Amino acid sequence: MRYDIIVIGGGPAGLSAAIQARTRNKRVLVVGARTEDIPLWKAGQVDNYLGMPGVSGRELLERFEAHAAALGMERMYGRALNAMPVEDGFLVSVGSEVVEGDALILATGTAHGTKYPGEAEHLGMGVSYCATCDGMFYRGRDVVVVGQSAEAPEEANYLHGLGCKVTYVAKTRPDTLDEAIPFRRGVKLEVVGEGNVSALRVDGEEIPCACVFLLRPSVAPGELLPGLEFRDGYIAVDRNMATSIPGVFAAGDCTGLPLQISKAVGEGLIAGHRAAEYLDRTRESGRNV
Repeated sequence: MRYDIIVIGGGPAGLSAAIQARTRNKRVLVVGARTEDIPLWKAGQVDNYLGMPGVSGRELLERFEAHAAALGMERMYGRALNAMPVEDGFLVSVGSEVVEGDALILATGTAHGTKYPGEAEHLGMGVSYCATCDGMFYRGRDVVVVGQSAEAPEEANYLHGLGCKVTYVAKTRPDTLDEAIPFRRGVKLEVVGEGNVSALRVDGEEIPCACVFLLRPSVAPGELLPGLEFRDGYIAVDRNMATSIPGVFAAGDCTGLPLQISKAVGEGLIAGHRAAEYLDRTRESGRNV
């Protein structure tokens, strides 16, 4: 499926961008977690959003999403694993699916967590970020799921159903995890192995495995789209919310302080507007985007 604009992130910045792009008649897909899994959802009261004091985070997100949906925004739930520039736009992998877009808006929020020791060295050699993508390679073998996202128990259950020998590692055992899957509580984690992964070290004790599935809520922007420029740890943008990569815009917490809803909504407005303008300009000139 091809879209004019793909927005990665379904929080205030991403939904604001989607609304602006839809008002300019662009076909927009928003990729991200379900609304109830966005951190703002859990805020009992928000007092600093103009004109709506005392509103809950849940109510804000429900209003934002309903507004965007009414304007024709399309939605895809899941983690965007990577984005790749191609001659005529971008390919974005969402789980085991791939979607195409002419322009891209990053509204990913702040990165969740840092890399574990051994993670980067074993990426593609027994470290995976997607159970549905890579699970078939490990049927009948020992795997460890490190569950940090709301979807992690479901993905662990999927691996178990495939025939993988799953151990689930997290701070607490989720209610939706299959009772047949062993659980290990752990905080200090390290991926180990000479060449390929051989184990996950959990608080000093090794769990032998062929693969470690690290299931975080989102992929950090630098891993999602290599080549982005950063400033002080955040995506570098200009006043048009344009990044260092043509056709890619960014908005919200991923662009830096202050981490506020009003800033996210305002930057999303600019990013959606400028992405639509970018498409109009490049199409009028006859160039591929």
